[in-house]
Amino acid sequence: MGWYLSWTEILGFATGALCVWLVARQHVANWPVGIANNVFFIVLFAQAGLYADAGLQIVFIALAAYGWWSWTHGGGPGSAEALPVRRTTRAAWLWLLAAGAVGTAALTLLLGRVSDSTVPFWDALTTALSLMATYGQCRKLLESWWLWIAADLVYVPLYAYKGLYLTSVLYVGFLALCAAGFLGWRRALPARGDARTATAAGAAA
Repeated sequence: MGWYLSWTEILGFATGALCVWLVARQHVANWPVGIANNVFFIVLFAQAGLYADAGLQIVFIALAAYGWWSWTHGGGPGSAEALPVRRTTRAAWLWLLAAGAVGTAALTLLLGRVSDSTVPFWDALTTALSLMATYGQCRKLLESWWLWIAADLVYVPLYAYKGLYLTSVLYVGFLALCAAGFLGWRRALPARGDARTATAAGAAA
């Protein structure tokens, strides 16, 4: 098909697919697998001139460490209970959307001035959406899947445009996995009364 594939892209494909599959099943092993995926993508995106996405992987590694702890300790000091799935509050949505808008604008200006990126806005937008989604994933917020879907819908044509065809195909697969993950997490939501308790505990944490 005329595609050039590097081992970095192939390994990024494999670890990325496995990571999302594990997240959809609420398996804690998604975090170390995700860190390996981030390392491969740092190299891949830097080579492709997607500098915000490359830098994003470093932030992902830090968030993965937080998410790993959060999932296993319930997000509370001294807690040994697993973190439950819960819905995103209105206040959390407002905070996430404001941070996403500011982040997109700031990164677009930064990339346009200090890099040779040919897609500064789209690189910045996907970076902001991915950070919003990853934070929601760390806190097991159900609607984080919608943010991942929005990011993936931009990633697919963006990576194809940059010649990362295998990665573009991977993100098509991510869309299906995100839909499955959303449905699985929705089934895992606690009952209404328990959900209010979980939400309050999460807000306190």
